[in-house]
Amino acid sequence: MTIWLVMLVGGLITFGIRFSLIYAFGRLHIPETMRKALHYVPPAALSAIVFPELFIRSGSFEISLDNHRLLAGLFAVIVAGVSRNTLVTILAGMVALFVLQVVLR
Repeated sequence: MTIWLVMLVGGLITFGIRFSLIYAFGRLHIPETMRKALHYVPPAALSAIVFPELFIRSGSFEISLDNHRLLAGLFAVIVAGVSRNTLVTILAGMVALFVLQVVLR
């Protein structure tokens, strides 16, 4: 019973925090420069997650043809430039990584 209570209270706290921010932003005037700056937050956060996975292997910086994740990432960048579609880019990168790991193993 305790775990369910913890989950319920945690969910309510999370909902309350998120709802209060959404409600506040609906009532407050956000300067245009701040709105423009906020558009760069998702790509920056995604880059902070993805780039270490592409470039760091076994605790060291690795740029080589043996780095399958980097090669799959480069392929995904090319697909992104051509398709301009996020889902197609993610799927192409995943398929490229799978193929590289199976074929070049």
